Amino acid sequence: MTAPAARFAAHAALAALLCAGAPAFAASHVFLVQNSGWMEPFYTDPASQYKPLVTELVMAATQPGDLMVLASFNQGLPGAPSPKAMLSLKVNADPVSVRTQVGSALAGLQTANKPASAALADTDLGEAVNAAIHQALAGKPGLVWLFTNNRNSPNNDQATAQRNREFYALIHQGGTISRALAFPLKMPVQGAHYRANGLMVYVFAVGDGGARELDRLLASGRVQRVITEPPARLKPLDRDTVRLVPRRVDAAPGVSFSMGPGGMLRADVEQSARTPAAKIGWNLENTMYPYTIVSARIEARSNLAGQNLPIALASDTIKALAPGQSVPLQSRMQLPVAQLPGKWSAKAIGSAGSAYVLPGRIELQLLEQRLELSQAFRQRMAALFPGDPLPEIFTPPARIYGSTALLPIEVRVHYGIGPLVTLIGVGLAAAAALGGAVLAYGRPRRAWLTVEDELRTVHTRAGLTQAIFDKGGNKVAQLKTTMFGHRLIDLREGAQVRLGR
Repeated sequence: MTAPAARFAAHAALAALLCAGAPAFAASHVFLVQNSGWMEPFYTDPASQYKPLVTELVMAATQPGDLMVLASFNQGLPGAPSPKAMLSLKVNADPVSVRTQVGSALAGLQTANKPASAALADTDLGEAVNAAIHQALAGKPGLVWLFTNNRNSPNNDQATAQRNREFYALIHQGGTISRALAFPLKMPVQGAHYRANGLMVYVFAVGDGGARELDRLLASGRVQRVITEPPARLKPLDRDTVRLVPRRVDAAPGVSFSMGPGGMLRADVEQSARTPAAKIGWNLENTMYPYTIVSARIEARSNLAGQNLPIALASDTIKALAPGQSVPLQSRMQLPVAQLPGKWSAKAIGSAGSAYVLPGRIELQLLEQRLELSQAFRQRMAALFPGDPLPEIFTPPARIYGSTALLPIEVRVHYGIGPLVTLIGVGLAAAAALGGAVLAYGRPRRAWLTVEDELRTVHTRAGLTQAIFDKGGNKVAQLKTTMFGHRLIDLREGAQVRLGR
């Protein structure tokens, strides 16, 4: 069997295992466990925590209903396909059962040899990840986990720096990987041939669905209970790189600021405020571990009620901002007065006694951005992977020239109940007048007529017209009654008829 054929067979096996009995898509996980020659001490050292770590991370990352594949990998050769699926299952609600199956699959895993040779197998990280993405997940959303000592050396290639760059290019330039994190872990092990100080765990989110799943997983804290080290961000490097935290607010009269749920900035504005603005002191924090923002130019804008306004900054540059560190940033923000509803508007009346809410956001852009690995991360990598050129390939791609951070903001305009009370009063008065008119219109009325010197009393109502007859029974006129009185119409010529006595 040729090398491509061996790879195809392995990939087909992965795909078949993942898809067998698959329900409507939930979340899929592919766990790739390296067992090439470089991993020998992780398998032979009696104190090695390699397999227990894999088991615990599988248990933490998956939930009932998830599909998962557990596969070993090294480098695919004729007669020795890689990756090689060891377990495929739909996670059930019995954690004991899942743990037992994962433990049993890992128990017999040892370092692999090349076909028909005593030589230990080489490593191809890119081959394993590509197989997981394109064959096992078949391009569908999911998470790919990679456990490795981070030595990428297919065909025993000693140019590990170049091979690692190729692997890094796969992460950054591959459109299917939407998010990537790396967890560098201390794990000293000693084998018969090699020793190692550390292990790298990667997680790659495939597609937007995979990114959302990874966000939910990290927010749950389940992974952090297994891996306490902070993850190093590999992708994306152009958004959510900094965080704005309000430190102090000097508001104008009639304006107050507070922090709402989820980090939302909330501005409460009284209807009487004519120039609602505020001087806001922020802490600008670098959230892009392990990168230091060497330098960047800053621009900020607010987008509220369809109005895009610049935010004036006291300083428009930052320098040497290490991951996890923050710098003060002063700003002045104007709220959109012209877009606030007037107190007699329908929106204001409908919000009387509560608040009319205008949602929006603050957008912060870092331009002409220069990033580099923090010294602390370089030192940590040098201790965990001595002699490994890994930190070099963590250098951000040149195309990452800027980034954007968004902060949700909510402007709440408070309207008094005065206009509403006035409108209610006017409405009640109008209703009373209308009711009075209706009563007046409908009440019985009396009219006095003199017909041929005979005084008559006629009972009528507003809106009625009644015929008037003389003593001989001839129609001589009509009496029309309105809300304002009576009058005679259609008088016959010579008729002796008049209103009154």
